Amino acid sequence: MNQLGQLIMTGISGPELLPEEASFLESENIGGVILFSHNYENPAQLAELVNSIQQVRDEYPLFIAVDNEGGRVFRFKNGFTQLPSMYDVGLIDSPKLTYHIAKIMADELNACGINVNFSPVCDIWTNPNNKVIGDRAFGKDEETVSKHVSSIIRGLQTNGVLSCAKHFPGHGSTTKDSHYDLPIVKRTLEELQTEEFKPFTKAIKSRAEFVMMAHLVVDAIDSTLPTSLSSNAYKLLRENLKFTGLIITDDMEMKAITDNYGVGEAAVMAVEAGADIIEYRSMEFAREGLEALKEAKKTMRIKNELITQVYSRVMNVKKEYLSEYKPVYIPEVGKRINTGASQTFIKEITEKIEALHQEKEN
Repeated sequence: MNQLGQLIMTGISGPELLPEEASFLESENIGGVILFSHNYENPAQLAELVNSIQQVRDEYPLFIAVDNEGGRVFRFKNGFTQLPSMYDVGLIDSPKLTYHIAKIMADELNACGINVNFSPVCDIWTNPNNKVIGDRAFGKDEETVSKHVSSIIRGLQTNGVLSCAKHFPGHGSTTKDSHYDLPIVKRTLEELQTEEFKPFTKAIKSRAEFVMMAHLVVDAIDSTLPTSLSSNAYKLLRENLKFTGLIITDDMEMKAITDNYGVGEAAVMAVEAGADIIEYRSMEFAREGLEALKEAKKTMRIKNELITQVYSRVMNVKKEYLSEYKPVYIPEVGKRINTGASQTFIKEITEKIEALHQEKEN
C-alpha cells in the first residue's frame, strides 16, 4: 500500500473528474481533494463530482475540502446560502448566532458530500493594511476572535464537517500576501503567546481536527525558514499548544514557497518538519510533490518510522469520522441548500450588520 499518498491533498482540473485524475487518486491512494470555484457549477453537479471522487477510495473515504469562510472567501457561490464576512459576524458579538451560521455551512456542505471546511480563520486583524486577511478575521483583538472561533468549530463538527483552524502561527499582522511573496513577522514570542496563539489555543480546546500551517517567516520561531517548513513551528504547535490532530500546510503552490524552495524539495522539507498533509491546488504539482516524497523515502532521507506515524494519524481521523460513508443521494441535495429558513436567518443578520455599520458612521 502506498502510505505516502495519504499525505497529499490535491486539486482537480474542472467540474468533472477526468479518467487520468481518477487513476492518480486511486493508484497512489491519495488522501484528499480540495475543491475550488472552477470545480463548481451547481449543488447537484458538485454532489455528483464528490461521489465520483469517492468511488476511487480505498478503505476509508478521501477528505473532500473547501474554503468556506463566508464573505469573500467561498468557492461555491451560486445556489448556496451567501454568508456575511466573519468580521461583520464578529461585530454582532453573539456566539450563539455564529454557531447557527456554522450549522448552515455544515448542513449545506454535508448535503454535497464535503467533509472538511478550511475554517475558521483564527488570525487577528491587527494590521489595518493587511488585505489578505482583513474582514476574513472575526475581529481585531484575541478575545473576540477566540470567542467566535470556538462557535464555528462546534457548529461545523457537531453537524458532520471537520474544521480547520488557520493560519498558524497568525497571519493578521503581515502586509505581504503569501500567495505572491514571503511575509515576515517581527513579533516576539511573548507577544505571539499573549495575542496570536490564543485563538489557536481556543480552537484546539474546541477540538478542531485540523490546523493549517501558514507560509510565514516568524523571526521569534525560525529566522530562516517559513513556518510551513520549520520543525520549530510544528514543535511549538504540538508541544506548547498540545495539538494532537492533523497539521496541513497552506497551498504549497503559493509563490512564497515555489519561488524560494521549489515544489519537490518543499514537500520533503514540510514532512521532515512535521506536516501530516501537504496541500496542492493542482494535480500537476501534487504529482511532483509526491514523487519527491517517494524519492526521499527511497534514499532514507525520510524514515519509514515517520511516514508510518503520519499515516496512522491520518487514518485515525478518517476511521473516527468517515468510516460510515454513504454516497450522496442527488435528488435530495437541492432540498437541503439555501432553504427558506436559512434565507430568512441571513436576511435578519444582514439587517443587524447594516444597523451596526450605520451606528459606527453616526
